[in-house]
Amino acid sequence: MSEWKKLIKGIIPPIITPMNEDESVNETELRNQVKRLLKAGVHGIFPLGTNGEGYILSEKEKELILTVVVDEVKGQVPVYAGTGCISTKETIKLSQTAQAIGADVLSVITPSFAQASQEELAEHYEAVAKAVKLPIVLYNIPARTGNTIAPATVERLSHIDNIAGAKDSSGNFDHMLQYIERTKDEDFAVLSGNDSLILWNLLAGGTGGIAGCANVFPENMVKVYECFLAGELEKAREYQDNIRSFRNCFQYGNPNTIVKMAVEMLGYPVGKCRKPFCRISEEGVQAVRKVLDENKTKNIC
Repeated sequence: MSEWKKLIKGIIPPIITPMNEDESVNETELRNQVKRLLKAGVHGIFPLGTNGEGYILSEKEKELILTVVVDEVKGQVPVYAGTGCISTKETIKLSQTAQAIGADVLSVITPSFAQASQEELAEHYEAVAKAVKLPIVLYNIPARTGNTIAPATVERLSHIDNIAGAKDSSGNFDHMLQYIERTKDEDFAVLSGNDSLILWNLLAGGTGGIAGCANVFPENMVKVYECFLAGELEKAREYQDNIRSFRNCFQYGNPNTIVKMAVEMLGYPVGKCRKPFCRISEEGVQAVRKVLDENKTKNIC
């Protein structure tokens, strides 16, 4: 397990899925985005996540995207594959497919829509872990799925050999802190899924973050982690604070839509999010453009 914890760390962008006007996957631009993120020094790349619109992609599209990313990364950093589905059966199938394609880590979001008990969640993850050989990162994002992985359940699952970490996107720092506290005797990685809490995650003993903002400001987000490692905490705090103005734009719409629109505004033909999750008010568009312009003058990229 120690080797897996060493793997699950740093700034891992949940890479957006570029799309053409007809909403088909833009493979050429996907490869370009992988190259862009690698050049910025990211520590992993995570296709099929929330920012990658994994919730709205078909099985064939997921296989295509993961195949392209694995091929383009070429082993330079770990590839995390989002393989969580509503049913245990589907999750196992997609997880095994990701393993066969060449993913290094699986990110498994909780089942959604129907409410699950903690026992049901534990049994779900236990079954997936048994069916694959890759390290698994639990993914807690209750605002989107309606299900929360309780700290006690994370502690229970941390004893399973290939359940190697957890990503908390609850936005509740104490919740993430309990993940860290309850697994400190295990070789277990805890990642922040909230970009504003990455530095605080690291200070508390976590290992980094799966950062949607890294699609927009990859170099800045990498510096949060690298400055922390170097003991340059004031600089790390400065880079952490740099994304506040952009995150304030999330009030104007779905964060996934805001992030993808921002990358398009930076000059990359990534297209819009798949309908119906694709609209932002003109006020929101102008707010994002203003933040990007201001950050450009500050060399935040």
